[in-house]
Amino acid sequence: MQELEIKIKKDGQVLPGDVLKVGSFLNQQLDVDFLMEMGAEIARLFKGDDVTKILTIESSGIAIAVTAAASMHVPVVFAKKHVSSNVSGECYSVPIHSFTHGNTYNATVSKEYLSPEDRVLIVDDFLARGNAIRGLAGMVKDAGASLVGCAIAVEKGFQGAGDALRSEGIRVESLAIIDRMTDDGDIEFRR
Repeated sequence: MQELEIKIKKDGQVLPGDVLKVGSFLNQQLDVDFLMEMGAEIARLFKGDDVTKILTIESSGIAIAVTAAASMHVPVVFAKKHVSSNVSGECYSVPIHSFTHGNTYNATVSKEYLSPEDRVLIVDDFLARGNAIRGLAGMVKDAGASLVGCAIAVEKGFQGAGDALRSEGIRVESLAIIDRMTDDGDIEFRR
């Protein structure tokens, strides 16, 4: 999505350690109109795949997942990183290591929200090492549901997770794929 690449170049900031800060429109402050365009593009990419649910992880993935779900007219289920009092009954739970935060947490979804009849699209804001996607895909498998694919706003292609997932037969559609970025702010997108 060329508009996303332009926005990343204009408003994104490369931080040391292969971190791309896009908080001004995607993570902390949300450019809702632009997110709606991104959601519509995800819906276009997966049109005809009979998606019944979108699965994401709290918290940064929720905004992009909601815009895709609005365009597809399906519910969003999000995995919680911390069990709370409003999560009761049986749950699917998978450990996920966060590269960004340097910790491991158990992502949890109540079993009532995923079923074998579901055709699930995983949506997330970033794909870096692939840990969140692999964890969520495992959750879909545990539920006996079908994984339609994964839609990602920004993929860090230079880290290889997207290509690895694709080689395993998982459909990954990323709106922007970064093949190279440097600490001085130079970003090169995949063509």
